[in-house]
Parts: sequence; structure tokens; C-alpha cells
Amino acid sequence: MDEEIQNLFSQSKSIVFLTGAGVSTPSGIPDYRSRNGLYTGNKNAEYYLSHTCLAQEPDVFYHYVMDNLYKPDAVPNVIHEKQSALTQQNRATVVTQNIDNLYRQANTSHLVEFHGNLYQIYCQKCGKYVDWHDYLKSPTHENCGGRLRPDVVLYEEGLNEQKISTSVNALANADLVAIVGTSMRVYPFAGLLDYRNPSAKVVVINQEALQFPFDFTMIQEDASQFFQELEV
Repeated sequence: MDEEIQNLFSQSKSIVFLTGAGVSTPSGIPDYRSRNGLYTGNKNAEYYLSHTCLAQEPDVFYHYVMDNLYKPDAVPNVIHEKQSALTQQNRATVVTQNIDNLYRQANTSHLVEFHGNLYQIYCQKCGKYVDWHDYLKSPTHENCGGRLRPDVVLYEEGLNEQKISTSVNALANADLVAIVGTSMRVYPFAGLLDYRNPSAKVVVINQEALQFPFDFTMIQEDASQFFQELEV
């Protein structure tokens, strides 16, 4: 671990982690756009994860998410754990695109699940939330006969305004922004960077080199290795 980078994390009082699929791939969760990613292997993936598919072909939607997204045996890895430790010190906020529940399993305290959580399930008919184990067994709510769905943002659906506001406020007050395991190509998530504190340092920890129109430090390596070495 570079001493200067270690000091940056040690001395920062308000870190914002902007994270994506690369944080969870060490836990066995597939990403979306890499060579073996979900979208690469299935050209119709974006349709299957759309509001149109849910509304018009609910069984197709259900079987797709069951076969491809739910990994209930996955456990948090060192990236989740170190970031969680910093949130528990009230020195960090995690704003993640991930919907896999691993940050919650790691007891992350200041967490914004920007695109929702696969393991939060509600009935589209009566609005009640149910245990996710029920959804794994059947997409039908046994209480009212309504259709269950995960509380995630599908294509064609709008984002939660409160989550946007919380994320923007965190970035406006950050002294360090750490981008981890994401290409920052998906909007509006990528647009959050426009709201960062202009005096905040920006560090990118990613396998793929990223480009931004502002000064930042690029650490092109496996995020697991980086967080293994980071002292928190």
C-alpha cells in the first residue's frame, strides 16, 4: 500500500465510496458488461430487466432474475468489510449501484443502495413487503394473490428522489471520493460526480483505467488486493 494513499484514507473525515459490480465479483456475483458479464452473454438482458418485461411477461422476468441475479449463498468480501468498517466509524458513506444485499450483510451503516435491493420484496397489488425467501419459491403473494417483485430500479423506471438527494449531499460534503469497481458509465449514477466537493480528492480503484476531466489518482489493480492492504 502506497503510504500517501494510506494517509489519505486515514486522515479523511468524510469519504464517499461510489461502487459498482466489481466490488461483488470476488463474492461470486457476476458483473454486467465484462467479457463474462450478464449483458455480454445475453443480448436481451436489458429487456429482461425492464419494466415492460415485468408488466407484459411477468413469468419471463421472474425466471430471468431467478436464474441470473439471485445468489443467496454469496457473502461479503474484504472490500465490503473494510468500507463497512469506515462507515461504522462515521467517516464514510457508501453509494452503490449493487443490488445484491452484500453491503447490508456486512453491516454497512451509511449506505445508499442507488438502484435498490433484490432482497427487499413487495407485492404490486397490496404494497406489503414480504420475506425474500417467499419470492424464491413463488412470484405470487399468497395473502392477496398479487404479483411480487424486487424493490429495484428496472429499465424504464425512475430513481428514488430521496436516494439521489442523500447521495448528492454526501458528495457535496466529502473530503475524499473513492470510485471502486465501476466504469462510471451508467447515468444518472455517473452524474453524481458533478456534485462532489470541488476540493475533495478523487481516487479510482478499478481493473480498467478510467478517464475524467478533472484531477484524480488512478489505481489500476484488483480492488480486493487494495482493500486487503488498506488499514482502517
